[in-house]
Amino acid sequence: MTTLLDKIWAQHRVLEREDGQTLLYVDRHYLQEGSAAAFEMLRQRGLAPRVPARALAVADHYVPTDSRDLAAVADPERREMAQVLGRNAQGGGIRMFALDDPRQGIVHVIGPEQGATQPGLLIVCGDSHTSTHGALGALAFGIGATEMAHVLATQTLWQRKPKSMRIAVEGTLGEGVSAKDVILAIIARIGAAGAVGHAVEYAGGAIERLSVEGRLTVCNMSVEAGARAGLVAPDDTTFEYLAGRPFAPQGAGWEEALARWRALCTEPGTAFDREVTLDAREIVPMVTWGTSPEDALPVTGRVPDPAAAADAARRDAMLRSLAYMGLAPGTPITSIAVDRVFIGSCTNSRIEDLRAAAAVAKGRKVARGVQAWVVPGSGLVKAQAEAEGLDRVFLESGFQWRHAGCSMCIGVNGDVVEPGRRCASTSNRNFAGRQGPGARTHLMSPAMAAAAAVTGRLSDVRRLMAGA
Repeated sequence: MTTLLDKIWAQHRVLEREDGQTLLYVDRHYLQEGSAAAFEMLRQRGLAPRVPARALAVADHYVPTDSRDLAAVADPERREMAQVLGRNAQGGGIRMFALDDPRQGIVHVIGPEQGATQPGLLIVCGDSHTSTHGALGALAFGIGATEMAHVLATQTLWQRKPKSMRIAVEGTLGEGVSAKDVILAIIARIGAAGAVGHAVEYAGGAIERLSVEGRLTVCNMSVEAGARAGLVAPDDTTFEYLAGRPFAPQGAGWEEALARWRALCTEPGTAFDREVTLDAREIVPMVTWGTSPEDALPVTGRVPDPAAAADAARRDAMLRSLAYMGLAPGTPITSIAVDRVFIGSCTNSRIEDLRAAAAVAKGRKVARGVQAWVVPGSGLVKAQAEAEGLDRVFLESGFQWRHAGCSMCIGVNGDVVEPGRRCASTSNRNFAGRQGPGARTHLMSPAMAAAAAVTGRLSDVRRLMAGA
């Protein structure tokens, strides 16, 4: 009996060494600005990309979101990185969605959006959140510069097979509870290192009922639990999402692909190396309070007391987090005021996310003193949101409506949170300084971020949904 991971791994195995390393064939290679060193390695060896048709490039980390002009990037080194990607892609015959292309956006948004991410593929990118693509039944993970060069030169990669882990979320999610709450609840349960060395397959009724966009959010943050990859077995929801997309198979090829994809599942009774089960009914809107994604708790809770920590190491980590975040033990989460709100990132910038945030913002105003941004994940998401009137909802409420890009998620493009300021963010990491030196980040869902924007503090979105 085999897992989904076993099947994809076996289909891509070229050969295996005695030390357990496997040479795998790579189906899709996504490239961002961080690939410059890999291309330089190829040039030094007189090599060219071996199969450029299997690569797709897009600048997302260092691009401005207040305009489509790279000249707006103040840092010349970062501006040059985006320009170099364009030259490398052109020189290597690799398709690129440039800044003036309506399809440009965050790579982990445009891959699924274009249908370039498909079930059963082995996908790599020089970015840890490549795990996102596993939501469509692919095996996807981030790689480093040397590995990128190896893939560009050979279309293969040496890897050691991870262990298998199944995380089942059974039951039905409550009103106001989203995929972001699910993955934050999982990380709070197993810890930021809880899945180290594993590829996680998400299953259970609550996962099966998520849209593909929700599954993308869950798989995106697999790496925040330490996992090598996250996967969801493809099903009719997956196939309906992919049908008709530009890179998806067409005509007879579609029917052939469906036959292959339907076989991509874990066989009943297969044992995993580790299994965890959560009850969906117990998950409520979640918020982080510290400087690790595992520092998450229900919005109805209070900032925890380090004195109650299980061991000295955890107590010291909590003390450091509270000092950085400027919080005191016992503080009700809903009493914490915010200065900034960021709705975007490869975790939560798709049309479903923007609809959820707009539903909360509609008819309300951003609180005095709060600066709130909405950054779509791609030009196509932006266009669809504008066609649906979501941009008007945000603008009338007092949000800034910006262009596509990673933006304030990582703060390397001029979009930063000022030192000491507190940000309600839909991104994936709340590390110290992640959104800018001294920035204090609280992770949450798009609806929860919108609720924070209009109330000026961390708030239970369910109260706003009920008209409170």
